[in-house]
Amino acid sequence: MLLLALDTATPAVTVALHDGSAVIAESCEVDARRHGELLLPAVHRTLKEAGTELGAVTEIVVGAGPGPYTGLRVGLVTAATFGAALGVPVHGLCTLDGIAYAAGRAGLEGPFVVATDARRKEVYWARYDDARTRATEPAVDHPADLAERIAGLPAIGAGALLYPAAFADVPPGMPEHQSAGALASLAAEKLARGEELPPPRPLYLRRPDAKVPANYKVVTPK
Repeated sequence: MLLLALDTATPAVTVALHDGSAVIAESCEVDARRHGELLLPAVHRTLKEAGTELGAVTEIVVGAGPGPYTGLRVGLVTAATFGAALGVPVHGLCTLDGIAYAAGRAGLEGPFVVATDARRKEVYWARYDDARTRATEPAVDHPADLAERIAGLPAIGAGALLYPAAFADVPPGMPEHQSAGALASLAAEKLARGEELPPPRPLYLRRPDAKVPANYKVVTPK
């Protein structure tokens, strides 16, 4: 196995290679506005670090969100393009699951919440029984509306750091953004157990900001 993992659902543009046993190369740059510009150079840099080429990749996993529309689709489209060109399977995993898995490897145990920045003063979030078990479907909400549902639970991720009034217990040393290395390790673990991974379908959770103007003037002839 040579698994290529990538994710652009958070401000982190992150890429990793996993050989079935461990992560052998990884790249991560945090820039919320340059996903399209940074992703392909990150892939090239990761392949070079591992001493291999794109043609050697046997499977691809991509973070499916939730995340802002523009950034998220950069990773999904790139993964789909690579998969079609190479003729290899492309899988999708929830981005929040990758962050939760990384938190588990950093020592976090028991129930907790993962929250990322959804902009518009909202967060994408989900509750976890442990680092490998998501207890709720991903959702997007205002932090103030989550008080009863997350009461007493530690929270991790950039969303939790942004809204300390709602997420009072943020353990130190936990991941803020996605890590493709964690996503790759989670995918490799699931594949080794014979699990069928989901297809790479985006978790947008809300409509894009761009809209067709209302009451626009028709200028074409009837």
